[in-house]
Amino acid sequence: MSLTVLQQIEHRLNEQGIVYDVLRHEPVYTSAEAAAVRGAPLCSGAKALICKCDATMAMFVLPADLRLASKQIRREKNYRKLRFATPEEVWELTQLKPGSIPPFGSLFDLPTFCDVALSKNERINFNAGDHSVSISMIYTDYLAVENPHLMPCGDPG
Repeated sequence: MSLTVLQQIEHRLNEQGIVYDVLRHEPVYTSAEAAAVRGAPLCSGAKALICKCDATMAMFVLPADLRLASKQIRREKNYRKLRFATPEEVWELTQLKPGSIPPFGSLFDLPTFCDVALSKNERINFNAGDHSVSISMIYTDYLAVENPHLMPCGDPG
């Protein structure tokens, strides 16, 4: 029997002795709803976006109060094309619905790029494979577990 995404994250965090909190709440579908139900600032939300970058897929993690800086990323990474994955592509890669994706591209064999602005938060919060389950953890612990590529990828827009 395969583990759920939440179980995979918990296993990974427990294995490394990382302290985290799991919050079960009403389903949320926007970053603002998630921040409200968590009682946390919007900027502490680690929004995970899956994008098609030329011919490959990648995950971009940024504070929930920012938009993806597509032009800047294309320039920085020398991508000719960059677009959001379709809901069908997201499902095919993760077996999850958009908005429920945790910021761990490594769970799905995707490279993870994390916006440096997320470091302004001591703790980050994110959906853990479900619209009604969130995890809160220390940002530096997230870095230690996921080891994402750090780069500017958010825009206040």
